[in-house]
Amino acid sequence: MDEQFFFKKLNNLFTSKEIFDFLSSLEVMSDTMASGALWRISEVEVNDSGLKNPGVLENEVFRALCFQFEFESSKLSNTGLLNALQALIKLRIDPQSTLMASLLSESEKRLGKGQLTAENLFALGESLLELESPSCATLEQIVNHMQEKDIEKWSTREIVLAYKILQVTVREGKECQNLLNRLNSVTLPAVSQLSPNFASVILNSLVVLCQTQAVALVTALCKHSVKQVPHFTDYELVKVLEAFLYFGHREQIFTEALETHVPKSILTMHPQTVCKVMQYCCKKTILSKPIFDAVAEGFISHADRLRTDQIAEYIIPFGTLNYLPPSASSLFRKLETVLHTRLSHFQPHTLLNLLHSCVLIQRYPLNILPKIFSPYFLQKLQAQPPGLNRVATSQLTQLFLTVTLECPFYEGPKLLPKYQVKAFPMPHSSRDVHLLKRVKTGLLYLLKKRIYFASDVSTPYFYAVDIEIKLDEEGFVLPVAQCEDVHKRIALCVDGQNRFCANSHNLLGEEAIKQRHLQLLGYEVVQIPFFEIESIENCRKMAAYLHKKIFPHTYG
Repeated sequence: MDEQFFFKKLNNLFTSKEIFDFLSSLEVMSDTMASGALWRISEVEVNDSGLKNPGVLENEVFRALCFQFEFESSKLSNTGLLNALQALIKLRIDPQSTLMASLLSESEKRLGKGQLTAENLFALGESLLELESPSCATLEQIVNHMQEKDIEKWSTREIVLAYKILQVTVREGKECQNLLNRLNSVTLPAVSQLSPNFASVILNSLVVLCQTQAVALVTALCKHSVKQVPHFTDYELVKVLEAFLYFGHREQIFTEALETHVPKSILTMHPQTVCKVMQYCCKKTILSKPIFDAVAEGFISHADRLRTDQIAEYIIPFGTLNYLPPSASSLFRKLETVLHTRLSHFQPHTLLNLLHSCVLIQRYPLNILPKIFSPYFLQKLQAQPPGLNRVATSQLTQLFLTVTLECPFYEGPKLLPKYQVKAFPMPHSSRDVHLLKRVKTGLLYLLKKRIYFASDVSTPYFYAVDIEIKLDEEGFVLPVAQCEDVHKRIALCVDGQNRFCANSHNLLGEEAIKQRHLQLLGYEVVQIPFFEIESIENCRKMAAYLHKKIFPHTYG
């Protein structure tokens, strides 16, 4: 039968029975036709869940085809050999079987002799990638042959396969950086034509291959991804978000696309995808109310189905970015129920991170804190890496300080002093040195002498104050070195952009709790936010602003 007619007929058959009946009616088939038949059987019989009808593999016609491929592999054309290999892998034939061993051995032999075209190389590479533990030596051989080929003639699908093969064999990309540079250059003009799947695969490969220098390609792919947000599968969207995080990319229009997509899809979206969206928002300090409100509703509906680590990943960003959604009462009631029933299932550090994020937004887990401060839980924390490090002891200390200051009715166990830090670590990035310098210059102009204010003051209460001013009973400013007759302490919080959510005037949770606690500890807290002073032009105007802000009763 003419091959063209054969394939036309084959592609109009939609059950394995029809295919087997058709094949039985033929006396002779080329190896290309036989491998095409195997491929069509795999298309009909395999879905996302696997092989629909394992009985297909016992069919006489199927076994006869396999027999021919196994014992005559050396006589097959490259196309017949590699198409058969791909079809049998798709049909989940045991890679250790004599049939698969014969086809793989013949493929590797031809690869070693340099008998495979570029198209053949990709067919073999794709087959090997489908195997659970591909032969890296064979994939490396494929990569070596790729370097000799004309990349400019490759199709988009072949480019994507090349990235996937390199991802498995090269990892950091150093050995094949020249090939990667050529591949990156060829991919750049084709970005706008990439399907959602291809775009996510290439972005993921660029992450794995550490291609931080491919700035133009990464930027183009990230911009292209904006249009594809509604079309990505959950798995693809996770890979795209990981790439945005790895390359430090942030696009306002990407956030807007997520704000449209997430609320529509929240009830069907895979929990791991929701976690990755929240991680992206949290790391980039993006307070997106449409996303956070939708995630809160999703948590209320699906919390019982979530793993404990996913519960934490849903909730922690609310505390980090200092946001209570409209459904806050239902959200935290649901969280309390989940914690009550599944507390013992949480890993110690996951539970500590979760409870710490809750107190940042004034949600107090009073029923659970006695267990957190117990020697048993602290031993578990110590035993699980990273142990009782500075982060863990700071969170424990802040939890203890919170119940002491904000929940005076709490009568449970206290946190022993040996587990408390002397001072909370202050991330270097949280202090805006340039802004602080401008404020100090304005204060010097206002108060005339440097002895009347101190900067970066450590308090006995774990927190550091940006600028402290002391007043006597009559409201006069005292030298900072004076400890007697201090009636009032003023804490100036010079809040740069990095203490707020991105493009927002919403303080981050860590800064909000600090200012709240300083107030409860007796300080008069005066906030100097960047957006109030960034347009102040000179020292005299800064002094006037500070006068009005710190001493409003004497201003004017």
